[in-house]
Amino acid sequence: MTAYILKRLLATIPVMAVVALFVFLLLHLSPGDPAAIIAGDEATPAAIESIRQKLGLDRPIWEQFGIYVANLLRGDLGTSIFSNLPVLTLVKQRLEPTVVLAVCTLLVAVTFAVPMGVLAAWKARTAIDRVIMGFSVLGFAVPVFLIGYLLIWLFAIELRWLPVQGYRPLAEGVGQTARSIVLPAFALGMVYMALIARMTRASMLEVLSEDYIRTARAKGATTTAMLLHHALRNAAVPIVTVIGIGLTLLISGVVITETVFNIPGLGRLTVDAILKRDYPIIQGLIILFAMVKVLLNLMIDISYVFFDPRIRY
Repeated sequence: MTAYILKRLLATIPVMAVVALFVFLLLHLSPGDPAAIIAGDEATPAAIESIRQKLGLDRPIWEQFGIYVANLLRGDLGTSIFSNLPVLTLVKQRLEPTVVLAVCTLLVAVTFAVPMGVLAAWKARTAIDRVIMGFSVLGFAVPVFLIGYLLIWLFAIELRWLPVQGYRPLAEGVGQTARSIVLPAFALGMVYMALIARMTRASMLEVLSEDYIRTARAKGATTTAMLLHHALRNAAVPIVTVIGIGLTLLISGVVITETVFNIPGLGRLTVDAILKRDYPIIQGLIILFAMVKVLLNLMIDISYVFFDPRIRY
């Protein structure tokens, strides 16, 4: 088991090295002079040269890459061009809303999707199964921003139960934070729920046809014990895999959701940085999102050990 975990840990190193190289080349492969683009059309040559020096673009490319990698190893993601603040400081300022949104979305999706998938598999080819699968197809087909606007119209404008937009930090109380995050979490969780429910149903259908399930039924096992203890546990590896894949979808979904609901998180910071062409922030966020994705995949790989003992060998 230790060798398995170490092998997975070592596999993340070349992945992050490739990501770092790609992010570095992003600035140099962009069409035109990045300094001139940032400075604007009316900038003077002196202003453009000042930006080039600030970005280090006046140095040889190999020296720029060496400095970039050394800064990354020290945890330095660069400095914003427009706010003149370290990117890491900006990330810390915007981290809480994104983490709260991602965690709440995960809880909502898994809490609803796994029971839905189990129920659909148990009631396969019935009206219940068709309704659940219809919901899954709808979740895939409807864009996140459209779901968000529909939820805002219904629960915030018509019923006036929840705020339209914005985020209330945890320092103001968990209840206030929950009221401000429930609509974004459900809007983003719809696609996630559809993905998990479909995979849960497919995995459960395969397991429910196995001989040991028929044996458990013949021995008088209750439906709950048969579904949860025997079937769901053996179907867990594909479900956990799709949950991990879905977590990576949150990265792109957070950008759209935070924009729709005006949440000052990392997604909104990404959009603002792209509009302003603040390359250090864009580079830092790409590295951060890639690191999170790699770590999540690593955690999913390690979790297989606890669901399937054969993987330990």
